[in-house]
Amino acid sequence: MCDGLVNGFILCSSPENLLLCFLGVVIGTFIGVLPGIGPMGTMAILMPLTFRATPVGSFIMLAGIYYGAMYGGSTTSILVNIPGEVSSVVTCLDGHQMALQGKAGRALGIAAFGSLIGGIISTVGIIFIAEPVASVAIKFGYPEYFSLMCLGMILVVYLAHQSVGKAMISAFIGLLLSWVGMDMITGVPRFTFGMIELNDGIGIIPLIMGIFGVSEVLITVEENVKMHVLKTKIKNLLPNFQDWKMSFWPMIRGAFLGFFLGVLPGGGPIISSFASYGLEKRLSKHPERFGTGEIAGVAGPETANNAASQGGFVTLLSLGIPTNPILTMLFAALVIHGVQPGPLLITEHSDIFWAIIASMFIGNVLLLFLNLPLIGIWVKVLKIPFWILFPLILTFCLIGSYSVSSSTLDLYLMCGFGVLGYIMRKFGFETAPLCLAYILGPLMERNLRQSLLLSNGNFAIFATRPISAVFWGITSLLLISMFIPSIKCRLKGL
Repeated sequence: MCDGLVNGFILCSSPENLLLCFLGVVIGTFIGVLPGIGPMGTMAILMPLTFRATPVGSFIMLAGIYYGAMYGGSTTSILVNIPGEVSSVVTCLDGHQMALQGKAGRALGIAAFGSLIGGIISTVGIIFIAEPVASVAIKFGYPEYFSLMCLGMILVVYLAHQSVGKAMISAFIGLLLSWVGMDMITGVPRFTFGMIELNDGIGIIPLIMGIFGVSEVLITVEENVKMHVLKTKIKNLLPNFQDWKMSFWPMIRGAFLGFFLGVLPGGGPIISSFASYGLEKRLSKHPERFGTGEIAGVAGPETANNAASQGGFVTLLSLGIPTNPILTMLFAALVIHGVQPGPLLITEHSDIFWAIIASMFIGNVLLLFLNLPLIGIWVKVLKIPFWILFPLILTFCLIGSYSVSSSTLDLYLMCGFGVLGYIMRKFGFETAPLCLAYILGPLMERNLRQSLLLSNGNFAIFATRPISAVFWGITSLLLISMFIPSIKCRLKGL
């Protein structure tokens, strides 16, 4: 473990990887500060730029955008009372109140240090958990993998923030899109409508750019968000002894809570930040102070959301299953470079695994030293009108989508998926299940068909193998619990 981590730091210390890490965290912070285009859209736009980089460099930059956005989101929440990221909603409650009381610097400083502590503790957790999980998963066969992927899909649908039914429809659309192209066993074209360009399937870049990048721009333009930056002098960015005394244990609790919630499929930064805020309010001797400028209400959630954002890397790196749309894009980035995330990653590509871990340590430290001195610049960034930014964003989307395969069909697909993403979001359909199903669809199909080939077409293979049976048992319980509320409503109607 120590040798691997040292080698990881050596690999990350190359000028190219350090530059990519720096660019990732700076862009992530910039995107986190600006309400509107989030890390998903940004990663989709910039993914084509990473194709010429190494797998490690590509992942380092995109991962830096992810957890950099967690840092930047707190700045907007505290100064403008508008969350830069959804996970920073809770920070508005006490962070903005502190800013109104002239304590903006203290709130921003404790948020930055909390994010650093959450990131470091979460990264250490990945080191100790990822390898044991991978050592168990390496014993999986085709049936176990198919069952596990079905469980992951159902968990994402089960934990949907809106309608479960709509989440299931979204996932089904993603599966349909994943079936476009050549059949992996017979070699027969499927759902291509005679278009040779679709024989290789629908490209991940046009889909992600459209669903997240273009639709995000359309939604933001429609909402016409106007920001009024708090006009106050920002000082005392370094927390004093009293701030540390009031924030230390909320940070520690937030880090561990966020990490373990982040490991769970569907957990993520949003749930962890709310859970941390609720926990601190419950443990406080003065819960009535929360919402009036309590520093623990900033420290806990900001630590938790950053810890959760990195906790999700456990399932991605050790099982090869992304548990949210952002990790889906990181999964795609590795696959595009010919690296398959999963239990074999640690053994076959140990240099990449340990370089990713080392980059998280470097990235979190960089974020602290970047965020505190550059607060003044981020305040000025908040004043940029979105009507200046969105034409540039759309231009980058068009260039990035076309540059991958130089196909005009990709441009049409990207625009079409942008409209689809916009319509889905307007009608309350979540886009995360769609993208996750699209990514996992080919893997699920391959493992299903290989399992049936092993059993001569007998589906009992999924029930007779113990691990697979356990996964299907959990999946069945989740499915039943999904439909219990609707069944109760119908019975009451009768």
